[in-house]
Amino acid sequence: MRHRVAGRKLGRKSAQRKALLRGLATELIRHGKIQTTEAKAKSVQPVVEKLITLAKRGDLHARRLVAGRLYDPAILQKLFDELAQIYESRHGGYTRIYKLGPRKGDGAPMAFIELVDYHLYEESQAV
Repeated sequence: MRHRVAGRKLGRKSAQRKALLRGLATELIRHGKIQTTEAKAKSVQPVVEKLITLAKRGDLHARRLVAGRLYDPAILQKLFDELAQIYESRHGGYTRIYKLGPRKGDGAPMAFIELVDYHLYEESQAV
C-alpha cells in the first residue's frame, strides 16, 4: 500500500530525478510549452508552479532560491522579469496539461505541459 507516499519515482534514483525535474522546469520556462510523458508532466507541474510563486515575490531571497533550482541564469532573469508580471494577478494554476495519446514506439502516454497565458507574452514580443 502506498498510503501517504507522495511523488513519482520515474524509474530513476533521487539525484537523477532531481536533475530531470530541473531540466524540464528550465525548458518549460524557456519555451512555454514542452511535450513529455504524462507522469513527467504531472511531476514537473508543482515544481514550476512553486518557482513562479517565488518569482512573484521578487525579493533577493526568492531569486536565490529559484537560482538553485534552475540551470540557466537567463531563464532566471526571464522568470523574474517577464513571467512574474504575466502572473501577478493569478493565484496559482500557472500550468496546464493536455493529454495526447500513446507514444508510437513504446505506448507511453504523452502530454503537453504549457504555461497558461504564455501566448499573450509571445504575441506582445512579436510586435
